[in-house]
Order: sequence, then C-alpha cells, then structure tokens
Amino acid sequence: MTLLTVPINVSNPNEAITDIKAAAKAGAQAIELRLDYLPAESYSQTPSLVQAVLKEELIAIATCRANWEGGHFSGNEQERVKLLKMAADAGCQYIDIECKALENDSTIFQPLFKLAKIIVSYHDFHNKPNSLAEICQRIKRHEPDIVKIAYMPTSMNDCFEAFELMRELGPKGIILAMGQVGLPSRILAKKFESFLTFASLESGKESAPGQITIQEIKKIYRWDAINPQTKVYGVIGDPVGHSMSPHIHNGCFGDIKFNGVYLLFQVAGNWDTFSAFFDGINERPWLDFCGFSITIPHKEHALQYVEESSGTLETLAKRIGAVNTLILNNEKISGFNTDYGGALDAVIKTLNISHDELKGLSVAIIGAGGVARALIAGFVDCQCRVTIYNRTVEKAQILADEFNCQAKSLEQANELSADILVNCTSVGMSPNIDAMPVVSNCIKSNMVVFDTIYNPLETKLLKDAIGKQCQCVDGAEMFVYQAARQFKLNTEKDANLALMRDIVIEKLQS
Repeated sequence: MTLLTVPINVSNPNEAITDIKAAAKAGAQAIELRLDYLPAESYSQTPSLVQAVLKEELIAIATCRANWEGGHFSGNEQERVKLLKMAADAGCQYIDIECKALENDSTIFQPLFKLAKIIVSYHDFHNKPNSLAEICQRIKRHEPDIVKIAYMPTSMNDCFEAFELMRELGPKGIILAMGQVGLPSRILAKKFESFLTFASLESGKESAPGQITIQEIKKIYRWDAINPQTKVYGVIGDPVGHSMSPHIHNGCFGDIKFNGVYLLFQVAGNWDTFSAFFDGINERPWLDFCGFSITIPHKEHALQYVEESSGTLETLAKRIGAVNTLILNNEKISGFNTDYGGALDAVIKTLNISHDELKGLSVAIIGAGGVARALIAGFVDCQCRVTIYNRTVEKAQILADEFNCQAKSLEQANELSADILVNCTSVGMSPNIDAMPVVSNCIKSNMVVFDTIYNPLETKLLKDAIGKQCQCVDGAEMFVYQAARQFKLNTEKDANLALMRDIVIEKLQS
C-alpha cells in the first residue's frame, strides 16, 4: 500500500497538531513531521507531536532536514540526532536521514537505526542527477529500509529513469520528480506501489515544488482507485497546468468505474523533445500509457510522429494537418482530430438534426487560424457551403483554395447571409469581453451563432445573438463534445455528457 503522506511544518506545535487532525480527516495515511521548522525552545514538544500522529492511527515519519539539503535546520549533527531520537523514543516509526549526512559521518546516526526504520534520502532541487541508479546505489550502501530520491526534472523526458526506479524498488522506494513537470511521478507512485507519495494539506503548505493538495490527489486524480493495473492517459502541451482535461476525464472514468488515470504531461514545445517523449514511452510498454490529448504547440508534432512511426492517421486529421488525440494500442499508434467532430456534434445537437442534414447549409467562418482550419475541414466534409471571413484576406484565400470554398475580407461580413455563423478568433475572450469579431448587424434572427471561445462562457457575440433569438452554441459545448470523442477513443465507452458539461461549467465559474 502506497501511503498518502501529508508533510506538516511544525514551526508552531499547536498549529501542527491541528493540521495533523485535519490531514487525518482528509484521508492521509501518514504524516511527515518536518522538525527542522521547529524552534529550539519547542524541541521538548516533539514527543507530543508524534503522539498526536499516532493518536490518529497514522504512520509517523520524522524529518529534520539540514539547510544544506534544502531544509531549515542549521544546528550541528549532535543536536539533530538528539531531536530525531526524541521522535523515535516517542514511537515514530520512520526517520529520514540524508545520504550525504551518512557519507559525512555515519557513526553519529547509527543509534537511530536501532530505534526506527530508516529512510535514506537524496535531494536535488535544481536538476536531475546524471544517473539516478548511481544515487540509488550510494543510498543502498547504508542499508536503509527505504530509498528516497527527489530531484527537479528540466524535461518530461527526465522522468523516465524515475519510473524505472519506481518499478524496480516498489514498496522499498520513494522516487519523486518535483515541479510541474514531475507531477506524474507523484500520482503514479501508487501504480508502482512505492512506499509513499506526498500531498500538502492545502495550497501554500507544500514542502516541495509541485506538491499538490490531498484534496486534489484524491478528488481530481482518484488516488483511491489507482492500482498496478491502472491505464495511464493524459494531456500533452506546453504550458499545460491550466487544462481542465484531468477534471473531465478522471471524473468520467470514475462515473463508469474505468481503471484509468488522466494526468498532465508538460512537454516542451519542440519536435525533438516531443518525439523523444514518445520514443521513451514506446521503449517502456510496462508504463501502460494508452492515450493522450494533444494541445498547443504539439498538434502538428503529433501528426508527424504518427506518420514517421507508420501509424494509422484519420483521413480528415491529415487534411487538417493537426492531431489532437493519440491512441497507443499493442505498440501501434493512431492519430485523430476530435476538434472538428466536437464542433459538428455541438451544432447538430443544437439544431436537432443529423450530420447528413448539414449538407447544403451555408456557414460563415470568422478567422483563418488553426481552429478555423479544423472547422472548415469538418463543414466542407459535410458538404456545407463555407465562406471564410478574415482580416487578412490572403490568408483566408489560401484556406479557401485548399478546401474548395470561398474567402472574403472581414469588412465584407456586413453583407453575410448564412445559416451558421462561427467565430474562430480570440476576439471577445477574457479580459476583452466587450469586443466582437463582427458588427451586430451581421447577426440575423434565423442563424445559429457559434462562438468557439469558452472564457467567458457567454461572449458579447452570443449575448447579441440571444437578444435576436438566435440558436446559440458556446465554446464549452464544443469542448465537451470533442472531449467526449476522446473519451470514447480511450475507453470504447460513451461519455456522460451531462457530467462532462457540469465539470466544465464548474471549472469555468471557479
């Protein structure tokens, strides 16, 4: 069992006891008492802190991290051993000692080895060591009960060696990559049956960079449902921390009791890093990485990787020139684009028609960027009559020539007449919520007006359209339907659209 462990800063013993109780109530299984925060005049409170942990029937881990390894203790080693011995005598089951401290003078710490189980740790808050395996061997020379290595990756590709060590050590190891990039290592600790992972009691009480809260790891990432058979999915982008996808997909995994976890993978925005990441996955099938949502700036990279890997590519995704979903199955990779499908689904649900009934409808697309390209391809594929309106008409004309439709300048939008009007620009997005991509008189009461923006949910364009009694589609609908298509590709099950929509609305309003 991987212990969900909350670190407690004990600069104030009374507050620490309150936090211990709160952590137990939140579902913690172990507490790390960070005694290096404890002022010297409060050292005598150490036994009561340990007893507070044991009273909650939690595992107690005592750490007094030296300032030369990122901690706050500046006293001598004799004082540090005395404080840790006090914790062990009070019943603390585990003591954390730095590998470097043992290499400097192991004899002073030897009495602790007889009083509690020992975690021997190594920390690098700036980089990844050249070889985690070598660090592991250095630690093992001291015959610890648990090997702990925590480091700061500079790339997602720096995490593969951590996964290998996690797999090798299992319950005898704590291997953590820190920061946003290293987040998957914290959550996958349970898949690899590591000794523990850390989660803070609340935001602002982290003991290391990238540590998420216990509420987040349990609610968003479904910690209690993860096991060695759990399949791994996620969103790849740079940046990626803002993504709503983990909330949506993990929520829907739980809804159908699907044994999967959906993570954030921050992969730097260049081809070499992206391709190296997937090469790393392909070399390690035991990771059980099965499917990925692809966002900026990697949609073209994803398409290229599928082609270079002789994978299967959805025909329209190739024509669009972008892939937003990758599926890995039996060492085969397949690429899809669910953006256009999500947009079409949102429209036909609003109109209560079938895809076939889109044929012949006129569509005015505002913009000529990546979103516009995907939607143009989708509407043209349904045999709609598409006209592209763009400030730079030459850019619109390139798209029009490629997809066999019309192009006009944005100024000509005053004269547009269409069944469906779609804004594919960022005009009207927060914070510029009073802006509109077209003037109000472009909107006619018989139109479907679709804004791909979802922040704000109701843009000024949609407000005007509602005032003219148009049928409206907001960006959240497109987001939900494209996510539902990804969910189906990942699980072969239909998504709970109402649940997805509720999660998206909740996140947008939070």
